[in-house]
Amino acid sequence: MDEYNPEHITADFARESEPAPGSENRYFNRELSWLAFNERVLEEARNPAHPLLERLRFLSISGNNLDEFFMVRVAGLKGQQLQGVEMRSADGLTPSQQLTAIGERVNSLMEEQQRAWTELCAQLGRAEIHVLTNRDIDGEIDAWLRAHFREHIFPVLTPQALDPAHPFPFIPNKGFSLIFDLKRLDDDEPIRELLMLPTTLPRFVRIPGAIARYIAIETIIRRFTDLLFPGYEVMGQGAFRIIRDSDIEVEEEAEDLVRYFRSAIKRRRRGRVIRLKLEADIPDELENLIRREMGADDAIVAESSGFLGVADLEALVEEDRPDLKFPPFSPRFPERIREHGGDCFAAIRAKDIVVHHPYESFDVVIALLKQAAEDPDVVAIKQTLYRAGKQSAIIRALIDAAEAGKSVTAIVELKARFDEEQNLLWANALERAGVQVVYGFIEWKTHAKVTMVVRREGAGFRTYCHFGTGNYHPVTARIYTDISFFTADPRAGRDAAQLFNYITGYVQPQNMELVSMSPRSMRNDLIALIEAEIANVAKGKQAGIWAKMNSVVDPKLIDKLYEASEAGVPIELVVRGICCLKPGVPGLSSNIRVKSVVGRFLEHSRIACFGNGAALPNPKARVLISSADWMPRNFDRRVEYMLPIENPTVHAQILEQVMVANIIDNEQSWRLNPDGGYTRIEPDGPPFNLHRYFMTNPSLSGRGAALSDEDQVPKLSVKRR
Repeated sequence: MDEYNPEHITADFARESEPAPGSENRYFNRELSWLAFNERVLEEARNPAHPLLERLRFLSISGNNLDEFFMVRVAGLKGQQLQGVEMRSADGLTPSQQLTAIGERVNSLMEEQQRAWTELCAQLGRAEIHVLTNRDIDGEIDAWLRAHFREHIFPVLTPQALDPAHPFPFIPNKGFSLIFDLKRLDDDEPIRELLMLPTTLPRFVRIPGAIARYIAIETIIRRFTDLLFPGYEVMGQGAFRIIRDSDIEVEEEAEDLVRYFRSAIKRRRRGRVIRLKLEADIPDELENLIRREMGADDAIVAESSGFLGVADLEALVEEDRPDLKFPPFSPRFPERIREHGGDCFAAIRAKDIVVHHPYESFDVVIALLKQAAEDPDVVAIKQTLYRAGKQSAIIRALIDAAEAGKSVTAIVELKARFDEEQNLLWANALERAGVQVVYGFIEWKTHAKVTMVVRREGAGFRTYCHFGTGNYHPVTARIYTDISFFTADPRAGRDAAQLFNYITGYVQPQNMELVSMSPRSMRNDLIALIEAEIANVAKGKQAGIWAKMNSVVDPKLIDKLYEASEAGVPIELVVRGICCLKPGVPGLSSNIRVKSVVGRFLEHSRIACFGNGAALPNPKARVLISSADWMPRNFDRRVEYMLPIENPTVHAQILEQVMVANIIDNEQSWRLNPDGGYTRIEPDGPPFNLHRYFMTNPSLSGRGAALSDEDQVPKLSVKRR
């Protein structure tokens, strides 16, 4: 199938590009806003407040982020361009114009990555972590490397001659390769060789010794070409790395979603080359050959005199130097569960509970499922699974529950980008254990993070629910900040049951009592909440909107926020990544402020707060948590939930602690300017770091009055505007 058939152009682009006439100046470009986010990540590699190896980790993350950006977003735009699609983005740019702007911005970003690597490399050396070049290798090191090359590297390498009998081989996505022009010493006969670096080889080799000395694998190979190509002299050489289109678009006519994804994953490995990165000094003849054989005429080509594959620098972070990393942090297990002797059901039955990850352990979610699997009174478990990781105690608990005779239903999302293969494996394992596995909708992703456990109690049944803002993924739960909300409220249980029936049986929900869902009503429900704040101002009451999420893209919601701003509603947005809303523009958004928090943990929770007749924060404010960012895809093409928080204790914890801490953070925050640039916020008073605050203060997990006065979480306050 033609990957760029117009019927299968990336849906995110085709459907998010519907601006209202004359609205172009109202929004920032989505792709450039994402690049601005990655620039903020890169800036953390230069932040002296972070330990040295953590700064290197930020540099690596910026490289990995950029790879995925090309694999999906740039690939989608390139597909539109090749098909002659002229649909404009919300800010009025055609795909070609966006690609031009992206190219310029990316070149600058890559130059900054190389500068950051040069700076960090020097600082690593001063900290006794040395990354050696060929010039740094002396006799002793050379002897060890030669032996290491013979024993551990040479047997794995497979050089391939390039001639009519040996055509240019297929190079997989993110493939790193070396190419050589050689001349035989005895008769000067030329030969050209390609060497793909196997992914099984580490990118860096550590030389034994107390002092950390690393050398890149490509440097070692080049040093010992006499062993790899005996009897030949190297006349020219170069290195290159490619990124391929890695998006998977689901066909409406797909008859079997599992079979389709197994096939699509294989096709993805052979996707069109989107980006080709070459060493700056590669000979022209070799460069032209690579461009031609890679079909890279339409790719974005860049040359670099620095390190290719910045994401691979993560390997150096593994060096055992605790003094150069963040101090170890162990999440707290929620006190409320401990106070009930570890009985999750008793604790939730007593009062709603909020758990704030990663400061409080994700183990509480696993504990609930394990208890449900072992409890003879539990009759049913239902759970959505978007990303679960490679070693998942969640999957193990569901399997145990099914093998114990429970009715277990798992909604496994096959369309979770880059986790499709792992999710297929989990689905097979769950089905073998007797779990009813459902894959949801063909066109929509099931992105809601919901679990319900039905338990026999007395003469009836009680439903216990978990609503999360993050995935059921034990690894990301240690580095992403998210909210877990546990409740036995019968209304939430009834709504959760309808949500699951909608996914498994297409049964339309009726009369939902608490939960808002997309793609049904969430956007309209949010608009209604914003309109209520506008109405409060019109009545002479106070108002306010606070919201925290990963991305703000949806034009309809942005326009409603603009309307609220100019009606006099003060609006504070904490948007970690993409923000297409322009803040602080007179006559458009004069009452809107936007900030981004980038620090030790990745801010991921989605929270929205509405003043409800008073300034924020206040006890009667409407506070909601959600699985959805404010993007067209989340409102129109994903199954998501949004849930109001009514329990007074939980309400105060989320509003007056989590939200206020995000708003007043002044150590790892950036202010979005009206021109689209970001400025690091400098403390104008006492410094406040929200991540440090939550690591060093007592649990928020619903203990309320159970805390002694001296242990109470400090009450934070935000300055009024």
